[in-house]
Amino acid sequence: MDIDFKDEEGLENPTLSEVVESDNDLKNLLVEYAGGKHNPEDGNITVGMIVDTLAEEFPEFVLALAEENWVRGYQQAFYDLRGDLEKESEQQPS
Repeated sequence: MDIDFKDEEGLENPTLSEVVESDNDLKNLLVEYAGGKHNPEDGNITVGMIVDTLAEEFPEFVLALAEENWVRGYQQAFYDLRGDLEKESEQQPS
């Protein structure tokens, strides 16, 4: 089954296109490793290349981040919904 998104405009994360500056030891390690895997012609390593490399080489790490983000997003949505429902009930005449 193929999923066809009708409107993908605005869904791209511009951070993934940013070039990573090796300004600390961990970034340097990730840039060097991802650079060896992707070998870009211009020599620039982007955040997206590092994410792709981590997803391939260390999927447990990427999955843990994604799961945590998903849970926190849904938790926040429920808090927002509860707040909206409370405001609505306060505005209704008794």
